[in-house]
Amino acid sequence: MSHPAFVGTICGGVCGCRQNWEVPGPATRALLATSIGHVLPTVSRLAKAMGMTVHPSPQLVDIRDDRGGRRLDMLFQRLARELTAAETEAVRVVTDPPADGAPLTARLLTAPTLAVELARRGVTVEVGVLAEAELWSVYQPIVSLADRSVVAHEALLRGVVDGREVGGGDLFFVAEQAGWLHRLDRIGRESAIAGAVPWLGDDDLFVNFNPTSIYRPQVCLVGTERVVHDTGIAPEQLVFEVVESHAIADRGHLVSILDHYRSLGWRVALDDVGAGWSSLSLLAAVRPDVVKLDKRLVQELPDDGARTVLKAVTELAHQLGAVVVAEGIETERLAEEVTALGADLGQGWLFGRPVRPDPPVEELEGRWQPVTPARR
Repeated sequence: MSHPAFVGTICGGVCGCRQNWEVPGPATRALLATSIGHVLPTVSRLAKAMGMTVHPSPQLVDIRDDRGGRRLDMLFQRLARELTAAETEAVRVVTDPPADGAPLTARLLTAPTLAVELARRGVTVEVGVLAEAELWSVYQPIVSLADRSVVAHEALLRGVVDGREVGGGDLFFVAEQAGWLHRLDRIGRESAIAGAVPWLGDDDLFVNFNPTSIYRPQVCLVGTERVVHDTGIAPEQLVFEVVESHAIADRGHLVSILDHYRSLGWRVALDDVGAGWSSLSLLAAVRPDVVKLDKRLVQELPDDGARTVLKAVTELAHQLGAVVVAEGIETERLAEEVTALGADLGQGWLFGRPVRPDPPVEELEGRWQPVTPARR
C-alpha cells in the first residue's frame, strides 16, 4: 500500500499556520472507470504492453503493477499523451484501493478524475510550484483620487519555489488543475487577513475569492470567520472581491455567498467590470458595495470607446450606491482621466506596487507590535 506525501508551507510564517498538500505517492494498483466506451480499451492495451496485469470489464479496468509502481507511473505519463483532455476528465481513478466494503465504496464515490490524478502527480502541470512553495500575501495600496491618501489595500497571494517568486495566477492555475482550488482559495483568504493585522490600522482590506471554491458559505467560510474574529479586524474594514467572469458562471450561488458576507458585516466588490450587457445586468443583480473598473479598459484611455463604457459603468455604480475603483493606473494622465470620469479610488503602479510588509516585531509576551507597511 502506498502512502501520499504531504508537502508545502503556507503563509510564509506571516500568520503562523501550516497547510499540506496531498501528493500521491507510488502505487501498485489502479482502478479506472468511465462510461465512455472507447477509452478503457486504450488504457488496457497500453497497460498490457507495459507488462502489467489487467482485468477489464465493460466500465472498469483493474491494473496491477508488481514492480513497485514504476510501470504504473509510466502508464500515467503515457495516458497524458494518448488521451484528450476531455477523455481524462471523463475517467475516474482510484490508486491502491481498499480491499472491499465501505472504505472501497467511499474511495470510489470520491475518486478524482484522471485529469486531476495526472495533475497531482505532476504529469500534466508543475505541481511542485504549489506543493513546494512557501506562500504569503503581498498588498497593493488603493488611494483616494481626491487627495492620493491610502485608504485600502488589496491582498494578493505569492509564493517562492527554489528561490523563485511565483505569482498568484500560476498558483491558482495549478491548484485548479489538481482539484485543490477550494483549499488554496481558503488559504489565500485567511493569509490575507492574518498577514494584515500588524499594520492595517483603520484602512480597508480587499480580499479576493472564487465563488466556485465555496460550496456552502455557512460551512466553507467558518475558518475565514474565525480568523477575522481572532485577529480583531473590524468587519466593516473587509471587502471581499470577485472578478466578473467568476460571478457570471453561477449568479444564484454567488448571491448566496455575498448575502452571507453581508450578514457578517463584510462588504463585497465586483472586479474587472467592463463592457457589455452582462456587466450592467450583473451590477443591478449583485448591487456590490464597490465596483472595480476593468484594467484593460482603463489603460485604453483616452480612447473614446473605452471612455464611453467606463463612464456608463461609473454612473450606474454610483446610482446603486457603490464606490468606484479604477485599476491599472500607471501614469498621471490615466489618473486624471479616471478622475474626470468620476472614479472615487485608484489602484496601480503609479500609487504603489504589491509589496510584502516588513515582518512584525514580536513583543516579549509573544504579541505582534504594529508596524508601518511599506508604501512606494
